[in-house]
Amino acid sequence: MADILALGISHYPPLARPDDRMAGILVRMLENPDLPARLRTPDGWPAAMREEWGNDQGTASAGHHRAALVGWMERVRAALDDFRPDFVLIWGDDQYENFREDIIPPYCINAYEEFTFKTPPGNTWGETDKTWTLPGHRTAAKMLGTRLLEQGFDTAYSYKPLHHPLGHAFTNAIFYLDYHRQGFPYPIVPFAINCYGRKVVSQHGGVPVFDKSRPTAELDPPAPAPWRLFDLGAATARILADSPYRVALLASSGWSHAFLTAKNHYLYPDTPADRQMYEHLRAGNYDAWRGYSGNAVEDSGQQEILNWMCLTGALSALERKPAATGFVDTWIFNSSKAFLIA
Repeated sequence: MADILALGISHYPPLARPDDRMAGILVRMLENPDLPARLRTPDGWPAAMREEWGNDQGTASAGHHRAALVGWMERVRAALDDFRPDFVLIWGDDQYENFREDIIPPYCINAYEEFTFKTPPGNTWGETDKTWTLPGHRTAAKMLGTRLLEQGFDTAYSYKPLHHPLGHAFTNAIFYLDYHRQGFPYPIVPFAINCYGRKVVSQHGGVPVFDKSRPTAELDPPAPAPWRLFDLGAATARILADSPYRVALLASSGWSHAFLTAKNHYLYPDTPADRQMYEHLRAGNYDAWRGYSGNAVEDSGQQEILNWMCLTGALSALERKPAATGFVDTWIFNSSKAFLIA
């Protein structure tokens, strides 16, 4: 039986930006014309949110948030380096990057020979035109796709990008696991999940559109059911455990997102819902994960937790509890972030 390492991180995009821009998503959400008057200024916010915002629009708090996130990235990277996998399979969401109007599969394995992408401009590393080239592992990706199809999972696969070199759920995972730029020597197999479901096309990735000149977009069909993704992750783990490969399975995503949480007026995430799922994860209560409903996911803006649904299914199949977990909450930096090593 092959060795498998299970990991979970966040791909939070503002971590790649300077501290004074980390709260930019909240600033954008304040432009919502339907935002209640009491929430338009910090005076009407919860006290903890006002404290995190401070008198500098969250710049000082951003430094603390960054330190917590980078600290966990370092721990996960150390576990990855100790393990030295043949490749890293990454479950990440596609936010209107390759899943667009022409094709939106429930999930898709990227069986590329290699991946080439750039660090985004205005980044915290001062990289102006850095190009990354990472090998894929087409043989393993095709084997996995074949075995999943044979087991009844209608798995899409691709040999080249359709619109975008590689979605940010995957590239940011590389940027952050190589935060200190020591190099990333591992082949990758991105496994893209349609987490955003109803909003992947209608809102071009999920962020609400506040331009009243645009007609209200009709919602799309939903994301795959949480239980189906749990079972997909379990099947993936069993297939790879029976393979000749040494594999790291990585879930890359935040959990509840402010810009997806309508009940909080798109200002802050549903941290209590995330905490509940986190405690189930720590305890190895995987039945609670598989039983979590798609409606609950959407109500709490937890669309990206579906990447972790695959990871949790894998842990269940491997009969493994987490060795280390972390939870970094926030009011102003858009999303709860979870970390796992198992």
